[in-house]
Amino acid sequence: MRTFILGGGCFWCLDAVYQKTRGVTSVVSGYTGGHFPDPDYYSVCSGMTGHAEVVAVTFDEEVIPQETVLDMFFAMHDPTTLNRQGYDVGTQYRSSMFYRTDEERSLFEEAIARNQALWSAQIVTEVTRASTFYPAEAFHQDYYANNQDTGYCHVIINPKLAKARKYYSEWLTS
Repeated sequence: MRTFILGGGCFWCLDAVYQKTRGVTSVVSGYTGGHFPDPDYYSVCSGMTGHAEVVAVTFDEEVIPQETVLDMFFAMHDPTTLNRQGYDVGTQYRSSMFYRTDEERSLFEEAIARNQALWSAQIVTEVTRASTFYPAEAFHQDYYANNQDTGYCHVIINPKLAKARKYYSEWLTS
C-alpha cells in the first residue's frame, strides 16, 4: 500500500473521484502544509493557517499504478490556476503534492512533467515536503457519498466524476 497526499481545490471533489477508484483502499480528507496546529475547517477557510485542503489517498499498487493515481489528480482539477479552483479561492485551495521521501518527490515532479503536455498554461502545482496531516471533521469525510443531492455535488462534483469516467473508466466503479 502507498499513500499520496494531494490538494486540488476542495477536498470533496478529489475524495469523490478517488472513493470510486479501483485499487484505492482509503481516502481521508484533511489539512496540511501550514503552520497552525490542530486546524479545523473554519480556521483553514480563513486563509490564515497556511494549510491546504488535501486528501490522503491510500492505494494498492498491485491493482492501480501510482502513475494512474497521479494522472487522475491532474485530470480532476486545473493545476494551472494559482490558489484557486473554480469559485474556491485562497491558498487553502492550491494545487499541491506533499512528499515524504525523495522517491515520492521525484514521482510527483515526473507526473507534473508528464501532464504538462495536457495543459496550455504552465502547471503551478506546489511540491512540498509533507508536514503533519490533520484529518478533517467527520462531516467532510465521504462527503459526496453522503450528500449526493446537494447543489454543490450536482454542479461541481458530478462534472468531475463524468470527466473521470470519460478518461479513466477502466479504473472507476459505479
